[in-house]
Amino acid sequence: MKRTTIKMSITALLAVATIGFTACKKETNIAVEDTAAQAVNEQFVNHTVVPTYTLLATKAEQLANQLAALKQSPSDEGVRQACATFLEAREQWEMSEAFLFGAAGDFGIDPHIDSWPLDEDAFNTLMNSPAMIGALDSPEGDVVAGERLGNALLGFHAIEYILFANGQPKAASSISANEWIYAVGVAGDLRNRCYQLEVGWMGSKAPKSHIEKLDDLELAYTVAGSGQCYGDNMNNAGKAGSTYSSPLAALMAIVQGCIDIADEVGSSKIASAFSQSDITYIESPYSHMSITDFHNNVISIRNVYMGGVEGQRNESNSLHTFVKERDAALDAEVLDAIQNALNKIDAMPAPFVLHYSEPANGVAAEACTELSGKLDKVASLIKRYE
Repeated sequence: MKRTTIKMSITALLAVATIGFTACKKETNIAVEDTAAQAVNEQFVNHTVVPTYTLLATKAEQLANQLAALKQSPSDEGVRQACATFLEAREQWEMSEAFLFGAAGDFGIDPHIDSWPLDEDAFNTLMNSPAMIGALDSPEGDVVAGERLGNALLGFHAIEYILFANGQPKAASSISANEWIYAVGVAGDLRNRCYQLEVGWMGSKAPKSHIEKLDDLELAYTVAGSGQCYGDNMNNAGKAGSTYSSPLAALMAIVQGCIDIADEVGSSKIASAFSQSDITYIESPYSHMSITDFHNNVISIRNVYMGGVEGQRNESNSLHTFVKERDAALDAEVLDAIQNALNKIDAMPAPFVLHYSEPANGVAAEACTELSGKLDKVASLIKRYE
């Protein structure tokens, strides 16, 4: 009886020791994974998000200034230059759509500056409203636009409608005085919202003039309840004050952003028109840049996955390397899916607005959906370590 008791006690002690060792090992593994995730997160913030939003804010400011000058002295050359700047700003915005969480989502910036189609009936009513045109034609025109015009009359596509027709810059003489007033107000609001994205992620590191502009407009740019900018919030994941419980949780948010845009391009941006369920759902129809938009959306995923924008990439601290070190086969599948989506989009007949029902568009939509599926697997991989 005594020997049995001793044996049972030893067994119990071994069991406790095993549980303790397993728990310790799991805790150690989580710490290792969190450290790796944190390196990816910091690279994402500093070398993907910040440079993208910085250039976007710069180009949006340049566009607003160009349109203000054109309002005073319209010229064909000035319109061509404004169109070029518009497309440069547009490129940066589309290459940011893999991270529409954070400031873009919390402050409603995405629908505010990128809703389509333009409400042409409301636009025509606005053009015939002396009161609204007068309000827009004031030093506070950007505020009037932002506060009194709905999303369907704001942002990129409103400016696109003024500057482009049939894929080409309009003649300056074809743009009315009221349209210039409207374009200047909307461009000012677009600039302000791009500042909000930039300052939202950079905080005090953003240009002082941009911060002051947002403060004057009383536009929020910090994470609610924390006072932190979105970059610091992610870089401090797992620490007191961050909304992310751990670096792995922050990494999951990054992956989800990529999943969301891959799915949107495939199932909505391309498929809605291709299936003819909604042929009005064609992005950038006036500039004929829809396919470029789709391409840049996938580039946004590639920049996130590979650890930075071109020229600032560090694959050693990338999502690509994080996945490769844990599941090399899955990483290869994601890389192939990204390239396949780019190839299939580039093979779409242009302009999309005139060729939306072509079979190649369905192939491109499917490639984007497949990419979304591969990224879902990446999310599942990360969940195993949380």
